[in-house]
Amino acid sequence: MTRLLFSWIGQQDLLAAEKDASDGLGPLAQAVQDRSFDRAVLLTNYPEEKGKAYVAWLAKRTSTKLVPRQVTLRSPTHYEDIYRTVTTEIARELETVGRAPTLTFHLSPGTPAMASIWILVAKTRHAAELIESSKLHGVQTAHVPFEMSAEFIPQLVRGADASLSRLEEGLRPIAPEFGDIVHRSAVMKRLLERAQQCAAYSAPILIEGESGTGKEMLASALHRASPRSGKPYVVVNCGAIPPELVESEFFGHEKGSFTGAIKERRGHFENAHGGTLFLDEIGELPLSAQVKLLRVLQEKKVVRVGTSAEIGVDVRVIAATNRDLAAEVGAGRFREDLFYRLAVLVLRTPPLREREGDVGLLVDAALQRLNEEGSREGRAAKKLSPKGKTLLQHHPWSGNVRELHAALMRAVVFSRRGMLDEEDVKEALAAGRVAARPSASDAPVEPGFNLQELLDDLSRQYIRKALDQSEGKKTPAAKLLGFANYQTLSNWMEKLGVEP
Repeated sequence: MTRLLFSWIGQQDLLAAEKDASDGLGPLAQAVQDRSFDRAVLLTNYPEEKGKAYVAWLAKRTSTKLVPRQVTLRSPTHYEDIYRTVTTEIARELETVGRAPTLTFHLSPGTPAMASIWILVAKTRHAAELIESSKLHGVQTAHVPFEMSAEFIPQLVRGADASLSRLEEGLRPIAPEFGDIVHRSAVMKRLLERAQQCAAYSAPILIEGESGTGKEMLASALHRASPRSGKPYVVVNCGAIPPELVESEFFGHEKGSFTGAIKERRGHFENAHGGTLFLDEIGELPLSAQVKLLRVLQEKKVVRVGTSAEIGVDVRVIAATNRDLAAEVGAGRFREDLFYRLAVLVLRTPPLREREGDVGLLVDAALQRLNEEGSREGRAAKKLSPKGKTLLQHHPWSGNVRELHAALMRAVVFSRRGMLDEEDVKEALAAGRVAARPSASDAPVEPGFNLQELLDDLSRQYIRKALDQSEGKKTPAAKLLGFANYQTLSNWMEKLGVEP
């Protein structure tokens, strides 16, 4: 098996060659003399004559075949250029070798940015041994757990270079109003890009997503990033309004219009005039209330309870739900005409299990917030051990970000130590554990039981699972489900109201 070494030529290597090893070999020469490699691909962005001189000097000290590659970088700390160069040169060399080699990446030569990219590539694209060398300890394998690799890569990978890339692509930088939404994952980046585009319009927005995925935070950011940011932002929990009070809550009432109406009251639509009305858990509204809400959205006028006078309202509506509203429409529990009135612009907040790389950031942000609150109340700050953090990163988080915050709060409150260790985290997670949901076969057969509805719900669940596993691609999802082709899956999705 071919043994390949990939390394940058660093400043210490050039100095070793200039002094002819009088002050040490330098990290690269030390590695090829200490370990056995068939080929060493040496990347350099120094002037070509310097690179050639170094390679000629190194060739006298090793039997390893040296493959110099002169490359161009905007700077030795430009992560995007380094990443593209490294991945391109690895692919080129693998094509040349033509068989599965063993790879080694040398972390010591070059800038910290170059070392960061070697770690990133080794943990995500090409399995490789990471080595480092020094005068004191010689050549050693560098052990960087996957959980730590994202932390090891400097913030600039996600900051300056990401902003530069967006500018190069002609995209607007993400608005500061979305800055409180902690994220690193590609799926969240796409969501916030779409949200920023939606914020500029007054069309209704429907936010779908599981409980605890940050729908209310996203709605607030949409309002702040919109032209209505200086106007009222009214939040309504539709599931908390008694059916008999829905009309009064939304549209207001006149004094004496019903028992208990001791004074005139403005409704939520009037209070949100000129601004944004956020209707959380819109799927909880009873059908009778949905009819009235639809009329207001169509006519942009409200009528208070106890009067026939119409009042004009200018409101941008953002609705949110943890239900599948399209499925609710199919089941007759949500009005189709209201659904299409609300679902003009649709955003989906992904569950935490789909947000690769975000858990560590969310844990850090939540712990920092808890420590800041504790500091104001005179409590000492808490830290999280590496093992404790790893445990949190591997938890399934069925309750999403809300569950994560609650678990961390329990760990902070219950632990008497300044360092939250693995046991503290285990206890905090166990305290919030809920019983597993009953399976479809556990559903009781009793008056009101609907077998077709149960089978449809089960079909939707497995279709979504297959689509998740195949990253939204229909052909592989159809194979997972045992369908003959993707068209059969498309027909099922249309019939059951499953969105792509």
